[in-house]
Amino acid sequence: MAAVLWGGGLLYALIEQRITSMHIRAFYQAYLLLVAGIYFAWQWRRGQTLPMKTWRMRLVTRHGHSVTMRQAFLRYVVASAGLLLFGLGFLWALLDPERQFLHDRLAGTRIVNT
Repeated sequence: MAAVLWGGGLLYALIEQRITSMHIRAFYQAYLLLVAGIYFAWQWRRGQTLPMKTWRMRLVTRHGHSVTMRQAFLRYVVASAGLLLFGLGFLWALLDPERQFLHDRLAGTRIVNT
């Protein structure tokens, strides 16, 4: 993830320097959030991120099929919001009968062991 964000940041810096605009921190952070979202959605669409491969986990729909791009982006947006709300989206798993995170519940996805 660090390499993805570094590459995205470098691209942003090169474009920003080329158009000689003022650095706006909030816009830069939103851009990096978008870069991370694209990375995660792309990897989840394929089923796994690199750490998920290492831990032998896979992201699938409730019915065991491949995740759609819409589900992957929804999962990312809800997970980001849950993280910003003091981790409440992740703490949801403590109360969920199936131990699913809130973002998995709302996106219609689940993590399975491979």
